[in-house]
Amino acid sequence: MAGNWACSDLRRRRRVLMQEEISRAGIGRRGLLLSGMALALTPADVWAQVAAGAPLPDRHRTLVARVCDLVFPDTDTPGAVKAGVPAFLALAIGHGISGSNAPVAAALFTGGKAPADAGLLDWLSFELDLKAGRAFLSATPDMQVRVLTDLDSQAYTRGNEKSPWRTLKGLIVTGYYTSEIGASQELRFELVPGRFDPDIPVGPKDRAWSNDWTAVEFG
Repeated sequence: MAGNWACSDLRRRRRVLMQEEISRAGIGRRGLLLSGMALALTPADVWAQVAAGAPLPDRHRTLVARVCDLVFPDTDTPGAVKAGVPAFLALAIGHGISGSNAPVAAALFTGGKAPADAGLLDWLSFELDLKAGRAFLSATPDMQVRVLTDLDSQAYTRGNEKSPWRTLKGLIVTGYYTSEIGASQELRFELVPGRFDPDIPVGPKDRAWSNDWTAVEFG
């Protein structure tokens, strides 16, 4: 019973951290994959390079793994770490997908000061440590959830359209749902998609398809 409750709580946390990303984009979960295809360098290109990709600097590696795990923790399906999303994120930033390798403007840091070459992960580390009042990675798991949830909420308030967290979160979401685990376990894979079924019962626990574009909706 306790295990089922814990799994349910983690799935709720996934939804809390993702609901703004999806609603602002105006797409369903299936649309997340389609939006990834619009990138000049596709997620498939990045995944093909993950095994031989350049590692993250030591100061960022543990932080990225923890943040990815908070966004997509293990539940009844494997989370972002097991799906290899931290490696995907490192390469995506290295390639500059969605402008992710550009320096972050000092004005986007709390207090308005930052080194001239500060990047997305420098910003993330700075803001999480500041909100936690200590090194984010030394905070308790509950505090880490609260801090990241607060950062996420602020990023999606009116006037914060340029928040670096939007870019980072978008890459984490894209990486997860284009990974083998995300596409085949969190989502469903239909070997022959698109057949005509006039009446299909859909329940709250049914999963979206990773390879069926017939029901993609844009707001």
